[in-house]
Amino acid sequence: MASNPLQNLFRVPELKDKILFTLFILLIYRVGAHITVPGLDVNILRQQFAGLQNTFFGIYDMFVGGGLSRATILALGIMPYISASIMFQLLAAVFPTIEKLQKEGEDGRKKLTQWTRYTTVGLSAAQAYGYSAFLQSIPGAVNVPGFLFTFTTVIALTVGALFVMWLGEQITERGIGNGMSLLIFFSIIETFPAAVGRTWESYIVGEITAAALVALLLVVIGVSAAVVAMTMAARKIPVQIPRKVVGRGRIREGQKSFVPIRVNSAGVMPIIFAQSFIVVPGTLAAFWPSGPLAAVAEMFAPQTMTYYVTYGLLILFFTYFYTAIIFNPIDLAENLKKQGAFIPGVKPGARTAEYIDRVLTRVTLPGSIYLAIVALVPFWITDIFEISTFFFGGTSLLIVVGVGLDTVQQAQQLLLLRHYDGFMKKGRVKMRGRQRYM
Repeated sequence: MASNPLQNLFRVPELKDKILFTLFILLIYRVGAHITVPGLDVNILRQQFAGLQNTFFGIYDMFVGGGLSRATILALGIMPYISASIMFQLLAAVFPTIEKLQKEGEDGRKKLTQWTRYTTVGLSAAQAYGYSAFLQSIPGAVNVPGFLFTFTTVIALTVGALFVMWLGEQITERGIGNGMSLLIFFSIIETFPAAVGRTWESYIVGEITAAALVALLLVVIGVSAAVVAMTMAARKIPVQIPRKVVGRGRIREGQKSFVPIRVNSAGVMPIIFAQSFIVVPGTLAAFWPSGPLAAVAEMFAPQTMTYYVTYGLLILFFTYFYTAIIFNPIDLAENLKKQGAFIPGVKPGARTAEYIDRVLTRVTLPGSIYLAIVALVPFWITDIFEISTFFFGGTSLLIVVGVGLDTVQQAQQLLLLRHYDGFMKKGRVKMRGRQRYM
């Protein structure tokens, strides 16, 4: 009879401690995400954010679990640190010094981490100052506007962002999973119960029919299954490791392996980049509603054909762009050449890099189309069923599925390692017992 995997997680003391520590850190994070910055009227702030869903503020608010709309001390969340990390990842393609540090191993990684932390401080302070100015621009939101409010808000939000960064690092080092990703993961799923409740209320009052509710449920299940399948999908490039002489005349037999090229190598980043560009007109129009930008914002508003086409094309573009940044076929070909491995039928070196690049280009196309469909499905559902309370979002779904799968895989690896260690210990005990009687 197969054992329950959840029970196995807590039977291993080391894994149990990691899970409990991770949950404890996440509890601290969510408690801090409900402590409001002093001197604010939160009700007025929420009313203001109700009309900013399709702007930078709405997207940011989703990643921090509604902390921005409530003006909490952790309102900036982990986003400044992630922005700094992405910044250095993109700059590595321009500045050789950063690229060299990425390839230097542990020492280079530590130095880049320090640079990322310093950049996080600057970004947090800048974002906190801009947010405090935005709060003071809302009539009645700030009790006593002025320098003192700006100073206290900037300090509170900057320290809060650094505290969240520290929490994420603690999860990564002592817990299970990637701490930064898990903080966003729990920020997103925290909003799900309330959104499901709003959808159910719409059904109770008659805004959504029973047939529409069933159709919505089937769409959610189908798209979620497709996201899981596409997240795990990969094109395996066969690799041959030749026979080799090792040590004192020992011969290591040739091996067959493969290099996985993921269909969705870029993850959720293309959607985030595309959203950041598509909401620019709406964000600017929110500050100047009577200017010429209002017409442009109306043209690029959701539920318009211009919005759908532009959004889809931006996702396709950023999928190729970000994949080219994070995946270097030349480096992969050089690493294979150094190990003496080769792709059957392809010459090592430049030809191998060209072959990998060609495969990557072909595989990325269905991946980019898949991302565009996942991002646009929520808007199509809203149009078809004429509802505005639906909680289903392509970006949030990709993040939740991706982080969930990575965390589960890490837990499985720890369980496998534990079982392997136990097997080796039993083997050593048996060998010692045999040696006693020899």
